[in-house]
Amino acid sequence: MKLTDKAGLKGKFGVQCIDADGNIKWEQDFPNGITDVGIAYLLDAGFDDGTKSTTWYIGLIDNAAFSALAAADTMSSHTGWAESAAYGETARVTWTNGATSSRTMTNASTSDFTMNATATIKGVFITSNNTKSGTTGTLWSTATFSSNASVTNGDTLKITYTING
Repeated sequence: MKLTDKAGLKGKFGVQCIDADGNIKWEQDFPNGITDVGIAYLLDAGFDDGTKSTTWYIGLIDNAAFSALAAADTMSSHTGWAESAAYGETARVTWTNGATSSRTMTNASTSDFTMNATATIKGVFITSNNTKSGTTGTLWSTATFSSNASVTNGDTLKITYTING
């Protein structure tokens, strides 16, 4: 295998929905797409003098009015989707990365959302800004569930994000 064959970054989300009684309602694993601004961020921070973000946050994509994800999406412009705020935390949930091992990095622990409404969640995103429903920061990646995910008040979404190269 040539070294150039091993340079592609890929990521995936794992989401588990736990009901108020601690039972698993559903689980899904699905790949993400890294946005154009996410790739630009990586190149700027890694190879130029761009500012490095030391903390990343996970947000939820609402199913209402969803039409599409696009590589050109940014936090200030993503016309095909809107963020879901149907969770009790006052800010987006932190993605706390673990150490890199064998070309892979994942959460040190799950990123948990306490759902406070009945909703249908379409997907997940990662950004450098923790402001719930905010429009600033770097949009690293986006992904949609393989099938829409229904949640109710009292459910907990436990999210894992893994990136490898």
